[in-house]
Amino acid sequence: MNQQVNAQYNVAGSGSLPVRIAGHQRKKMYESFLETVKPGRPDTILDVGVTSDRTYDHSNYLELWYPFKDRVTACGIDDASFLEAEYPGMQFVRADGRDLPFAAGSYDFVHSSAVLEHVGNRANQVKFVSELWRVARRGIFVTTPNRWFPVEFHTVLPLLHWLPPGVFRAIMRHTGRSFFAQEENLNLLGAGDVREIGLAAGIESPQVEHVTLGSWPTNLLLIGRKP
Repeated sequence: MNQQVNAQYNVAGSGSLPVRIAGHQRKKMYESFLETVKPGRPDTILDVGVTSDRTYDHSNYLELWYPFKDRVTACGIDDASFLEAEYPGMQFVRADGRDLPFAAGSYDFVHSSAVLEHVGNRANQVKFVSELWRVARRGIFVTTPNRWFPVEFHTVLPLLHWLPPGVFRAIMRHTGRSFFAQEENLNLLGAGDVREIGLAAGIESPQVEHVTLGSWPTNLLLIGRKP
């Protein structure tokens, strides 16, 4: 089985049930960002990990929903320069989140959604969060899928991702899903992992929250605040 993987590292079709659920959960994450970070009109925001993929209407949700477009710099490894034309006043910078071309404290807040699980091994994940923390003046807000939700949203498969990572990746290879067998493409995390990454990245008191579907956490939120 060879699946077509889009630039969001996803195989679900536009308008499908998993995509509709993902959009619903992204709205919750956006609302949590507003409630916990409380960005104001003067605040600058760096959004790390924007995608060139436009399959889903909630792709790049921060750019879509945040009202002060001119205060947002969108950043990612994809060419998402179309965001500048789509949202006048917004800036796009093409860069890797593990090595950001910005000085320390360049932005009031740094936001990143559903990228942490795609940057590779634990060392790369720590490096990624360290960079977000470095360039933030006031705080960061990072989301990642909860490994312990029963359906894995990228592959749209149930339960297999609960197996040890090596076993899960072997199954992916043997079922024609070799893209997801590579750690650099998918490295899922639980709440404890996210907290450990936050601490290793230099966040003194990382806060790990979640959004739920029913009563089950679907996505984890890493929140870090600076004095």
